[in-house]
Amino acid sequence: MRVVIPGGNGKTGRAVVGALRARDVTAVPLGRGDVPGVADAAYLIAPNMHPDEPALVAGLLDALRAAGVSRVVYHSVASPYAPDMPHHLGKARAEDLVRRSGLSWTILQPGPYLQNLDLTAPVRVPYDVHAVFGFADLREVAEAAATVLTEPGHEGATYELASRTATVAGLAAEAGATAERVPGPSGLGPWFDAMFAYYDRHGLPVGTRTLAALLGRGAAAGPSDTRPTPP
Repeated sequence: MRVVIPGGNGKTGRAVVGALRARDVTAVPLGRGDVPGVADAAYLIAPNMHPDEPALVAGLLDALRAAGVSRVVYHSVASPYAPDMPHHLGKARAEDLVRRSGLSWTILQPGPYLQNLDLTAPVRVPYDVHAVFGFADLREVAEAAATVLTEPGHEGATYELASRTATVAGLAAEAGATAERVPGPSGLGPWFDAMFAYYDRHGLPVGTRTLAALLGRGAAAGPSDTRPTPP
């Protein structure tokens, strides 16, 4: 089996390449402008905060169809239709393109990566450290990607993926560190500030059972730190 991975040179792409090669699958990362060539399937990853992800995905789908690739898995995001986060809406529109592409498709919607947090020092983030998230372990997302690419029964499915439910404060405490919210604009641009404002208000909860099932586990890891449910 040969799988091409547009956007495969970033951290997500490298993890997916590694998970596929561990299954003796030929995994080929592609850079911008590379031609897919003959392949059994493709795993599409857009650059983080791409200014026009639907246009990028539309072009990639055209290239895959031209190359005769019939199977595609699209790397989206948890809660793509969140109007307060413009980059999430871009992924929602890209998902629609994938679903209407005429290809056999699967969509993965991972939560924020655990690996994005440096827990070896005091954790400072530009949003509420007590907001509840469904965090995803990148290695587990890559294993799930390899599963849906190489095993039957996932065509037409959309999977939200999280490894555990937690807060930044809870994760920091587990690691023996502290966590605090950095006040003011992030300095990273309006899309990031919109995302952090959304996190302040709502967090980003994601269920854990789907990823556990894809990894062949009987039950998902329990919550480490969540707000109590009112009686």
